[in-house]
Amino acid sequence: MKFDIIVIGGGLVGTSLVAALMHSGLKIALIEPHEIAPIPQDNSWDSRIYAISPGSAAFLQKIGAWSLIDAERLSPVYEMSVHGDDNAACVNFSAYETGVAELAFIAENRQLQMAVWDTLKSAGENIHVLCPAKCVAISWHASCVDVQLSDGNALQAALIVGADGVNSWIRQQAGITASRHTYQQIGVVANFSTELPHRHIAYQWFQRDGVLALLPLPDKRVSMVWSVPETYAEEIRKLPPEQLCERVEKASSYTLGRLQLTTAPMGFPLNFVHVRDLIKSRVVLIGDAAHGIHPLAGQGVNLGLRDARELAEVLGSRSAQQDCGDFMLLRRYELARKEDILALELVTDGLQKLFNNSNPTLARIRNLGLQITNRIPLLKNRLMQHALH
Repeated sequence: MKFDIIVIGGGLVGTSLVAALMHSGLKIALIEPHEIAPIPQDNSWDSRIYAISPGSAAFLQKIGAWSLIDAERLSPVYEMSVHGDDNAACVNFSAYETGVAELAFIAENRQLQMAVWDTLKSAGENIHVLCPAKCVAISWHASCVDVQLSDGNALQAALIVGADGVNSWIRQQAGITASRHTYQQIGVVANFSTELPHRHIAYQWFQRDGVLALLPLPDKRVSMVWSVPETYAEEIRKLPPEQLCERVEKASSYTLGRLQLTTAPMGFPLNFVHVRDLIKSRVVLIGDAAHGIHPLAGQGVNLGLRDARELAEVLGSRSAQQDCGDFMLLRRYELARKEDILALELVTDGLQKLFNNSNPTLARIRNLGLQITNRIPLLKNRLMQHALH
């Protein structure tokens, strides 16, 4: 089977790229090794949530996915309140002051995933979805790439897109170098109902043993992302629900009153991954295959969606005679994305190291930095404008 593009990885970013190119006339194969689980019918809430920027929401709207999400499962963020570890330093961001309708939308992973997959139901014959299907071998040639699947099928394309996650098999097969280090932290996620209304404010506390975020869900519910050392993560995940609630209430200074656990806590390891090259001959990386950052800024998924958006624009704007795998064409994508990726890598990695340090001098500096930032509207707006894209 011959294609223009083969996308490896049917997560949110890979699938959104295919949806964005659905009407481009390109023949595309999407390969995903796992069955896509349907949304449960019991109205339960997904513990894994994302803060979707307005720019990402506009992209998802453009490809037809945003309108497929149940509006009752989305929660806009109108304000952000970020606290230091001295119980005094704080910086507040406001959609009104920034001049936008909202700072972000909080959405569940599975709602987003299914919405993007559902857009492919209206795809024409140029889109082929192979799921579940697993790549077992790949070989590069001057004018094409051959892909072998575990079921014996063979595919060929002018371009391979690696959207297969932080431990990308495509990245390894292409010989693209990635430097990484572990934060020795676990991101513990869970949902709670709250005693007090959250008023669509996203809260974050930088603490000496981690970063706690409480993000607004519809009604009086919040989603927690607590990035803590591995040993502490194991401890809090084993706590009875009442004790876990008490621990989170105390860590959040009882801002939302008493909490009640509504979903069991889950954990995922936190790593920093820097990929030296986003492209190589007839291969391009997007999403977590192209970068891995700390979740303290809530920008990981938006970074990936910006990858998909940019790559779709580059591929869609090529001349009719231009090869999808042309190196100079792919170079346009790499040049367009590198600055954005590097900036977020430096900011998130730097903040994690700054706050994950017991040096009293650094403690004064970081909390003073929050206070100064809060007093300079121009600086706050510059910070927010980047996050809104």
